[in-house]
Amino acid sequence: MSSELPRQTDNAFLGQEIKGGSHEPTYAGALSFMRRRYSRDLTGVDLAVWGIPFDASVSNRPGARFGPQGVRRASAIFDGDPQYPFQFDPFETLACVDYGDCVFDYGRNPDIPGHIQTQAAGILATDTHLFSIGGDHFVTYPLLKAHVAKHGPLALVQFDAHQDTWSDEGDRIDHGTFTGRAVREGLIDPQRSIQIGIRTHAPETCGLEIIFGHEMDVLGIDGVIERIKARVGAGPAYMTFDIDCLDPAFAPGTGTPVSGGLSSREALSVLRGLGTIDFVGGDVVEVAPAYDHADITSIAGASVALTYIGLLAEKRRQAV
Repeated sequence: MSSELPRQTDNAFLGQEIKGGSHEPTYAGALSFMRRRYSRDLTGVDLAVWGIPFDASVSNRPGARFGPQGVRRASAIFDGDPQYPFQFDPFETLACVDYGDCVFDYGRNPDIPGHIQTQAAGILATDTHLFSIGGDHFVTYPLLKAHVAKHGPLALVQFDAHQDTWSDEGDRIDHGTFTGRAVREGLIDPQRSIQIGIRTHAPETCGLEIIFGHEMDVLGIDGVIERIKARVGAGPAYMTFDIDCLDPAFAPGTGTPVSGGLSSREALSVLRGLGTIDFVGGDVVEVAPAYDHADITSIAGASVALTYIGLLAEKRRQAV
């Protein structure tokens, strides 16, 4: 029997390459998203995965500040394999790093939106694609501001149980108002924006198209995909996925669960069908591991991130 060690551990720190899987045991080693190397050097990097551990704007159960940790931990089980349903490892195509977490003083909440926006803008200034892991859904607002500063007004593709269009005086830090504020500030074009999986009612729609949770049964996966693509069109778009879009059976670890939601299979199948949309950024938010069971919700969050990344890699492969 050979005495040669078959695998390297701790690729997050020791990896020499920023492409390819690490092939280390899922139960050991330093955790990063998909064992990507931790780095703030974006030279030659196509994609940065970034955590935003902020949950001070929730209206129900806190805990999404641990979402980045949970999603990173859950992602380890997928590392090194061809990713379903793409049948290839996206990190053989995309140079990707784990950029770590957003830096802010938790005791100075009014300053946090500016820190998120400024640090996100710094990543985007290097022409690196940014995928963020929250954190509660407020973090999407400063993320949108950073992306819009680079790309102009965007279409919003929002997977969610809630419309997040509640009234807002403009200075609140609230995870239920960011969509309405983004419309009023011209960050997103409501005529090109759509919400999927909604199972609550807010006072106004702000002009966004809504696919309610129960409509999944009527439209089917293909019908939902076509509605999204028709709404968004050819212009740039931002994808935000609130994990409570999923039914609590598939995502119990979240702050404001609502029954009647999408299954993990339905949501991932819809996202898989959106490869023609020009996504310039995205996030997954509201994963709160303290309310989870057996990492169900964290695994779902990691799967959303991986599906989104798979779309980016597939588009890159097709362009070659």
